[in-house]
Amino acid sequence: MTVTYVIDGSGITGLDSFWDAIGEAVNGPGGYFGRSLDAFADCLGGGFGTPDDGSFVIEWRDHAASARALGHEETARRLEALLPRVHPTNRERVGLELTEARSGLGPTLFDQLVEIITDRTGPGTLRLV
Repeated sequence: MTVTYVIDGSGITGLDSFWDAIGEAVNGPGGYFGRSLDAFADCLGGGFGTPDDGSFVIEWRDHAASARALGHEETARRLEALLPRVHPTNRERVGLELTEARSGLGPTLFDQLVEIITDRTGPGTLRLV
């Protein structure tokens, strides 16, 4: 039996609210399902509320609103916060990504989240509605 987890994209105003939304969709009120891109990817592998056999679907309703909220502006905000903490060997790369995001270029957080979901779970797991 396939389990469906529903994300209400109309309530997503930034990355923090996405973490809340996915946590609650999978694990109920106050639920955790990662609070960083790496932790989110790990959680998708099972053992954090989803079936270990991968028999689940994430239905992301009103994903267009989420795409706007998780666009270049929010991507730049995340990179600005991340830049002082990254390993020195990664600063140049993160700085370039920040410059792109500020210019409205490059992948957005929404793009990255969608990519993580599809890479970690396979085709058909994500429904953008």
